[in-house]
Amino acid sequence: MQAILGVLFHSLGGVASGSFYMPYNKVKGWAWESYWMVGGVMSWLIAPPVAAYLTIPGFAQIISESSDTVFYFTLLMGLLWGVGGLSYGLGVRYLGMSLGNSVVLGFCAAFGALVPSIYYNIIPTEGKTSFTDMLTSTGGQIVFLGVIVCLIGIALSGKAGIMKERELSDEDKKKSVAEFNLVKGLIVAILSGILSSFFNFGIEAGKPLADAAVEAGYDHLYSNNVTFVVILWGGLATNLIWTTILSLKNKSYKDFTNLDTPIAKNIMFSALAGFIWFLQFFFYGMGESKLGNGASSWILHMSTIILTANLWGIYRKEWKGVAAKTKWTITAGIAVILLSVVLVGIGNSI
Repeated sequence: MQAILGVLFHSLGGVASGSFYMPYNKVKGWAWESYWMVGGVMSWLIAPPVAAYLTIPGFAQIISESSDTVFYFTLLMGLLWGVGGLSYGLGVRYLGMSLGNSVVLGFCAAFGALVPSIYYNIIPTEGKTSFTDMLTSTGGQIVFLGVIVCLIGIALSGKAGIMKERELSDEDKKKSVAEFNLVKGLIVAILSGILSSFFNFGIEAGKPLADAAVEAGYDHLYSNNVTFVVILWGGLATNLIWTTILSLKNKSYKDFTNLDTPIAKNIMFSALAGFIWFLQFFFYGMGESKLGNGASSWILHMSTIILTANLWGIYRKEWKGVAAKTKWTITAGIAVILLSVVLVGIGNSI
């Protein structure tokens, strides 16, 4: 029953993550940095402490009493992940829901499984698997096989994007993805996938915070909400700095006073996107508490997001008008990425 609940919670989180970008498509007349800033304030500044207060009322005291090492390392992982989250938005903006998520999350799933073990190779920790342990163990070798398979899946997805680029006119491509740009999109998507995986390690680094919440008598189901507050502070800092720079450079701060745009609706849809985004980790924390395995939880989370995002891609007709061969290529790429997720999950379980 615990495993079933874990899968259910992760599935809910994956659906939220794979769907959060959709409300942004309802924003009219605003620059990307404007609606991304509003969504970020909701998802990284407002929602996390509210959720923590409702489930772990003493979260502020737990954070203040944590060691500097735990706090700052968890925050650092959030800063690095924040760069990944920032470039994620750009990746989807240039590639669309289907291709963008497949590339970003494929890299994210693979590196999310490897980053913690590399850290534990540098700083040995009892009960944790190091990078060397992975190289010499059956489970670790399966993880590496999964990473290789993942890269093959990403290559297939990228090939499908190139085929789409060649087949469709600029007008047709922009009917489903307004700012479609394959080269620019692939560059930021790869960067995003690698850095986004640091959220997984942020959860691992912040485990003492979650453990302290349990020791204080709070429900283990919600203990990760304390850790999320610190990680998301890091993400907030990165994204707020960059969107502010863009806002000043492009003078897009005028969006918030431009009466020719539906300001109230734009704020509402942007905030809704941010709230839906936060729900992914609210449910992720609940799922991880049930399954008890951070790495495998991460892989399950990624696979659900990939499936959800591609269903939205189909709904938005992002592959309409391409040849059957191109459709089969992107389908094969997605299937291979999901296979890699399964392999990495099996390896981590072993």
